[in-house]
Amino acid sequence: MSTIRPFRLNRRSFLKGLGVTACLPYMECMAKEGSMSGQRAQAPKRLAYIYVPNGVSMPGEDSEFKQWNWFPQGEGHDYTFTNVLQSLTPFKKQLSILGGLSHPKSRRLMGHIAGDTFLTAGDLRGEYKNSISVDQFAAYTKKQNTRYPSLVLSTDGGVGFKSRGATLSYNSQGNPIPSEHNHRQIFERYFSVDGIGSTAQRKQELARKRKIVDLILEDSKRLQRKLGVNDKHKLDQHMTNLSQLEEQIQRNETWLDVPLKDFSADHIDFAADANINPEAYIRTMMDLIVLAFQLDLTEVATYMMAREDGMGLGDAFPKLALGLKKGHHKISHDKSKGHWQEWGQYDQWLAGQFSYFLERMHNTQDEFGSLLDNTQVLYGSACSSTHNARNYPLILAGGKNMGLKHGQYHKFSEKVPLSNLYLTMLQAAGVPTSRFADSLDDHNTMNDLFLT
Repeated sequence: MSTIRPFRLNRRSFLKGLGVTACLPYMECMAKEGSMSGQRAQAPKRLAYIYVPNGVSMPGEDSEFKQWNWFPQGEGHDYTFTNVLQSLTPFKKQLSILGGLSHPKSRRLMGHIAGDTFLTAGDLRGEYKNSISVDQFAAYTKKQNTRYPSLVLSTDGGVGFKSRGATLSYNSQGNPIPSEHNHRQIFERYFSVDGIGSTAQRKQELARKRKIVDLILEDSKRLQRKLGVNDKHKLDQHMTNLSQLEEQIQRNETWLDVPLKDFSADHIDFAADANINPEAYIRTMMDLIVLAFQLDLTEVATYMMAREDGMGLGDAFPKLALGLKKGHHKISHDKSKGHWQEWGQYDQWLAGQFSYFLERMHNTQDEFGSLLDNTQVLYGSACSSTHNARNYPLILAGGKNMGLKHGQYHKFSEKVPLSNLYLTMLQAAGVPTSRFADSLDDHNTMNDLFLT
């Protein structure tokens, strides 16, 4: 009796026609024996954080511009989007709008400084001393499952400077983790893990790199004994970075013989330039996050779409994308009658980029289904309006398979710290902890709202 072999479809397969090329979703016939994905007994529980600066448009309810208020009208299940978040309508049952939350220790900070604490809840009221960000708190636990602990991305790259960060992520010492912004370099670093040359050659190169790091660490330890207190602190930070580099080299060695799932990056626009076409640039960054999740490279990602206080490339986006005459920061400070509409239009544009991300996450599948169902996504800012570090505009989306329930606009009192939400998200993502930053013991109220 003849044996009928099951049909196999390569994951590089595409639907082509009418001048466009579209990725096929994951299908069972794409499964391959011995693939790394087959070793996962359970679906990943991912976390993504997306940040916008300078607060949002908030005209009063009696204003003629009330349709340009970022926050919806109504409350609970009975709310309606204004013009600003209208693009999110298709995902209304897959997201929650949150009002009233903020970090208590940041409420009296100038809003732009509070941006540095968005994911940390750190205390910057006196000496600048930040703490670990929630993404890195999660990555520490989740890094055993994937090639990379996290993706740390921004439009500007680097760390910026204290009170005007260019990154959302901070390590266990509260030091900023440099973000990456060049699409091609990000792709080559994270998605070209097979490298050039034989496996033996690549193992030799990784061993050489590890030996160099070991030698530098050893010299650093000898030097540390001769330094003063301040210099020791600086060297400690340097040694921490070297230790993390050494750890990643070791991880690369461990994963060297494990092939990536088949994929194509033909749909990614590596030529997108933030100085020319900010929409293409932002969406390319989001495409990279989606691809990283689809390939199971990491379970944690952060993306700072622009920096606070008119710093960096993002300040020009309103001009480049919408033809407005002012930059984002100047719009947020403008007091002319029509500024609410200008500000709201730019908030609407930003929300459109977030809607694109949700659509890509919803429509992209891996062997466990829609990426969005296995990912919690938080979108928001550390200001409500300019310099007001209260009532953060926040959207929590996705996570259906992690027990999240959505479809409401929740208004919280200031007695509830934002860290309560972070704790709920961590627990839903399988991170074993009973506290994060200044979360309160009664955080179960948050669990009751969002977890089934």
